[in-house]
Amino acid sequence: MAERITLEDLRPADGATHRAKRVGRGRATGVGKTSGRGHNGEGQRSGSSSKRGFEGGQMPSYRQMPKLKGFTNFAALNTAEINVKDIEKLDAKEIDLTWLIENGKVHPKSEVLRVLGNGEISKAVTVKARYFTPSAKEKIEKAGGKAELV
Repeated sequence: MAERITLEDLRPADGATHRAKRVGRGRATGVGKTSGRGHNGEGQRSGSSSKRGFEGGQMPSYRQMPKLKGFTNFAALNTAEINVKDIEKLDAKEIDLTWLIENGKVHPKSEVLRVLGNGEISKAVTVKARYFTPSAKEKIEKAGGKAELV
């Protein structure tokens, strides 16, 4: 039987913790005299701090990056797409966007349904969507179903 672990048994992994650096306590400590700040320069005196994004005089990365171009179309609709081969797998006589959302087949925030023509279909199904590719419409109607634009 395995041993039970208690809170007293928990310890940090080896090397995960370090002792605090004691600065300015003599040369023997390795951080005496200048306390790890170097001899001269901007960061040597107390109270100094460089501004956010400062990279030691090098061109900052936020200035090296190009400005964003283009725009976001806020009028674009969230589109759900379904292939004819996926309609074949569904057990329904009538398929529309609300049915697909309720059954978890498309993202719940979808606003428009597009039917694409990838694959084959052999059963008669009524599909209601905003858009059908010509091949999808042809395959659905050839199988005896209806492709209705909403």
